[in-house]
Amino acid sequence: MTAVNIKDDHNHNYCASSSSKVRTYLSSQLSDAAAVPQPVCLPVPGGEPATRRGKVWSGSSGGSKFLDSDSGSESSEVSETDCTAPSAAVLNAMAVEDYRKNHWPNLEKAIDRLLIQNPTDHISVSYAQIYSYVYKCVCQQHSELLYSDLTLKITSHLQQVSTHLQASPPENFIENFNVALTQYTASLQCIVPVFMYLNKFYIESKLNRDLREDLMKLFADHVAEKHVNTLMPLLIKAHSMPFQVQPSTMASVVKGLYSLRPEWAQLAPALFSGFIPQINPPAVESLLPDYAAHDQKLQMELSMNGFPRGDQSRKRASEDS
Repeated sequence: MTAVNIKDDHNHNYCASSSSKVRTYLSSQLSDAAAVPQPVCLPVPGGEPATRRGKVWSGSSGGSKFLDSDSGSESSEVSETDCTAPSAAVLNAMAVEDYRKNHWPNLEKAIDRLLIQNPTDHISVSYAQIYSYVYKCVCQQHSELLYSDLTLKITSHLQQVSTHLQASPPENFIENFNVALTQYTASLQCIVPVFMYLNKFYIESKLNRDLREDLMKLFADHVAEKHVNTLMPLLIKAHSMPFQVQPSTMASVVKGLYSLRPEWAQLAPALFSGFIPQINPPAVESLLPDYAAHDQKLQMELSMNGFPRGDQSRKRASEDS
């Protein structure tokens, strides 16, 4: 075989000292190799096709040779399997393993700390780092897996909360439920923002839902629904006995139940109407005497419980009529 001085410039263009001779030589070599099957090189990792890394040509012996574009030397005969990239299944398995080992464990620890914090506590959590992990997971096509792990983690936590409430004595049940609901909603104020990318590019765009609504539904399903039949009679009793439970606690629990499931207001309309506007049907003129009698009864109950109407001697004369 005739030796030709082949050179490689910085752009991997092959040239010789005499361009006309090279063209003549390559033309003859390509015509000889036309009948020889050439190996097919599939894409390699990194986005570069394998053919860019070297050129296949046929030597005088008829066998396929591989010319290294960087060194200009011949390598051994190349088979099709040498140029084939790892399968999609292998790459996906590697990516999932990286998610399981590096990303999710760090996110899980942060979620644990956020879920158990009290509203007045200050917990040192790197929100920027959590945000970064979520961003990487979404970019690496782990959105579905991340959403599943997040909901399973929070579901497990809520099941523990429900078990704790189950053991609460009746006199403390309303207060304990309020603590659980308040703490959970405060945690979501931290969790939802750092999972913004998951919410925007997966939950909203593909599931047509909202992350906060999904997580509040988990509380309704795993905590509130399991205890509403115990909680409602206690609320009705406390509402009939003013200040047995702090008014702020009563308002928080009743409004919280209504936000979780508005239909629960039908279980105790009189209770919910004291905290939620427009629960009862519109007023009817024919029932005005009944409304007045109800107000008088309420004033009498407050007076009997030690809440006088106050000093009436300073009323203006026009108010006596």
